Amino acid sequence: MKKIDKAVADSYFREKTRYMFIYLAIWFLVSFGVVLLAKPFSKLSIGGFPFHYFMGAQGAVITFIILLFVNAKVSDGIDKKYGIDETANIRLSEGKTVDH
Repeated sequence: MKKIDKAVADSYFREKTRYMFIYLAIWFLVSFGVVLLAKPFSKLSIGGFPFHYFMGAQGAVITFIILLFVNAKVSDGIDKKYGIDETANIRLSEGKTVDH
């Protein structure tokens, strides 16, 4: 695996951290925001169930699964942007072994 310049590594981790905070904010809104605002959301319904009940039962789980796929896709893009590409790393380390 090739070495990365400190400035590049710092901006890489800054970008990854920024996205992590965005994901945590979405997680908080989906998990707690809907529950905290249950009264106004009770007027909305999905499949005959009040919106806050649906989000607690299935909506939050579906949102988290979608968030996992979004995170994987965004992380792959960030990795390629900063030259941390899995195929490039495999090509660089081909034939080399590490003794532990």
